[in-house]
Amino acid sequence: MNQTRSLLHPRDEIMQTMDRIYRYRMTTTSGGNLSIRDQSGDIWISPARVDKGNLTRRDIVCVRADGTVDGPHPPSSEFPFHKAIYEARPDLRALVHAHPVALVAFSICQKVPNTRLFHQARSVCGNVGFADYACPGTAKLGENIASTFAEGCDSVILENHGVVVGGDSLSHAFKRFEAFEFAGKTLIKAARLGDVHFLSDAQLDEAANRCVDFESFTPPEATATERELRRQLCEFVRRGCRQRLLISTEGSFSARLTGNAFLITPTQQDRENLCIDDLVLIDGEQREAGKYASRAAKAHQAIYEKHPQVQAIVFAHPVNATAFSVTDSTLDVRTIPESYVFLRDVRRVPYGIQYNVAKQHSSAKIADYVSVDSPAAILENDGVIIAGQSILDAFDRLEVLESTAEAVINAKAIGEISAMSDEVINELCREFNLK
Repeated sequence: MNQTRSLLHPRDEIMQTMDRIYRYRMTTTSGGNLSIRDQSGDIWISPARVDKGNLTRRDIVCVRADGTVDGPHPPSSEFPFHKAIYEARPDLRALVHAHPVALVAFSICQKVPNTRLFHQARSVCGNVGFADYACPGTAKLGENIASTFAEGCDSVILENHGVVVGGDSLSHAFKRFEAFEFAGKTLIKAARLGDVHFLSDAQLDEAANRCVDFESFTPPEATATERELRRQLCEFVRRGCRQRLLISTEGSFSARLTGNAFLITPTQQDRENLCIDDLVLIDGEQREAGKYASRAAKAHQAIYEKHPQVQAIVFAHPVNATAFSVTDSTLDVRTIPESYVFLRDVRRVPYGIQYNVAKQHSSAKIADYVSVDSPAAILENDGVIIAGQSILDAFDRLEVLESTAEAVINAKAIGEISAMSDEVINELCREFNLK
């Protein structure tokens, strides 16, 4: 995985990443630890017995290659397994260990999440594995985990403990960690709906090899309209990440600028940290020079070309709605008036159609499944797609879709779901001028 050269000091990188993990409720005040091994062999690591919700850069500890410790606290009690993993895997430069609830659930059932749910999860998480239990902080635990990493695993479930994920940078390790937990959450939700479908090698290859070719061009000076759209897109992508509707490696958001020109999120960049300069301008078959658009850009483009009223599009992977995408269960949004008014009936898109926009002979196209009058669809094993008449409109519908999906899953645990009748739906259509 290609990484941007990091200029952050390891203290700041660990502090900021731990803040994000804690803010996402993926660890507790006392749980988890992060480390970075620098080019000199020193290991920077979060401290023992310091509140993870109030970590400062001064709290970060450096264990030098000669074993001396620099910092106001002792290093994490789990330092021995960090050291053992680095010795077993010289290619790794950073580790994330935490106790996110979904992966802990797998750890206490002695199971490993199958990341073949989605192409991106499979790609990002790398090889997954399982390490046998040993007492925290002991050399035996380090031996067990390091031996699993030595087998080529990148994301490892620890029996009755949690998870450890490695990467060639802390950013890379965090993305793996987040994607692994997301896959775990989705599997747990999907298990309440029915049998889970996993992707074959051929299906994974289909996603990886999709067409994303655009010619490079230098656009003119940005208009006030473009600048405002860039600001709004960044704001709502960041909000989507913080509300767990998007994650750092999953999802794309675009907004029409004029005609067939639109702005879209870039590929292989952390969604929460995007700034206005990162967004990519697409105009016809051209992309803004020096930038690479989301691999879903062709699908966005096809929808804009067919539906002039669509002004914004989101491809996303919110956990509850995505659980429907990996099972045969139908998401019935005839639950409360808001759900139906905002979403209408949610269609289901067969796997791979969003990747085949360049195949002109294809009888089914992604643009046939969404429009202003049919704004939401489930993408089999690939999350959801939402179309809106503004960035706010698309985001609002995404929120409603995920809330509805969560309510339906929860309702299944309570009793039989009572959907609104055709008479009620017809009344809503009349009152709100729905087609």
